[in-house]
Amino acid sequence: MKMEVLLLILLFRMSLQLQCDKTEITAHVGGEFILACQYDSSRYLYSKKYWCRGDSRNTCQILVHSEEIKRNTQRSHIIERIGRRALFVRVTNLRLDDADVYWVGIDKIYADIMTSVKVVITEVPVSKPALWPLSSLEDRPTCDGKPVTVRCGCAKGTGVQYAWYQAHTHREPFLLHSSSDLYLHCRTVEKKSDYYCVASNDMSSLESDVLSVQVLLSAGDSCIYVVNIQGQPFYDCMDRMSTTTVTAPPVTSCQAPTEFHPESHNQSLLTNDTQTHLIFSRSWTGVPFWYMLLRWGALIFLTMFLCIVVKCTKQRHKNMSRRRR
Repeated sequence: MKMEVLLLILLFRMSLQLQCDKTEITAHVGGEFILACQYDSSRYLYSKKYWCRGDSRNTCQILVHSEEIKRNTQRSHIIERIGRRALFVRVTNLRLDDADVYWVGIDKIYADIMTSVKVVITEVPVSKPALWPLSSLEDRPTCDGKPVTVRCGCAKGTGVQYAWYQAHTHREPFLLHSSSDLYLHCRTVEKKSDYYCVASNDMSSLESDVLSVQVLLSAGDSCIYVVNIQGQPFYDCMDRMSTTTVTAPPVTSCQAPTEFHPESHNQSLLTNDTQTHLIFSRSWTGVPFWYMLLRWGALIFLTMFLCIVVKCTKQRHKNMSRRRR
């Protein structure tokens, strides 16, 4: 019993001689941490201080100490501020395997003064993944049926894993493959599909914006399709549609035929309404029909008015001639 009490008293006195601001540190991969400790400079100002790794104070491995400055060029550093009676331990470029129990120690005859700290290392949470094509969409390669590769990537995150999904309206999303790249080609795209990427690690998981693919013409390796990515230039392939020879009805408006350019219900209604009222909104020359009617009506009215004036003038001259006679 007396031995236990003496041990507790000894540990208490040691804690007063060396105190650190943390007993547990949580940091992420690639980051760093700084541990600040105060000690009794009146007794241990010139004693060796060290940073030690291991579960036991008796068997831990010294990584760096104050008397061997050249070892401070590694990831672990000991910095003394004599005027402030302070000792700082700094560890940089952290890795997952740095998680462990560490000790700050002061060399002392018979028994070193030591205090422990637990270090926990976590992954960096992922940021929202961005999508970008590896070839420029402004060149409209899809209008000629060429393949396009879209890449998914995060600005932040460690140990990130990527997966591509195809979205469905009435059922669960379908996992395409676990990769950062999505390869689009005539043989792989459907008539209208939405895709998105998921970036994840042990800390978090986030989805990208939706990537939309719309097939305008299904013709094997010579198909025509459009890829829409938020933040990328908008383009279409309508001029390509109008010059492509296929066994299908000709394109008569800015919307593609239903056979090879399926749209949503609202877009179909808009197309039909445009075709139905085409004759009422514009003439064959491109001038509004109502303007043509107004112009021809004014011309006819002016002509009739002039005819009436001329006729009345002639009749008046005849009446005046008769009166003179």
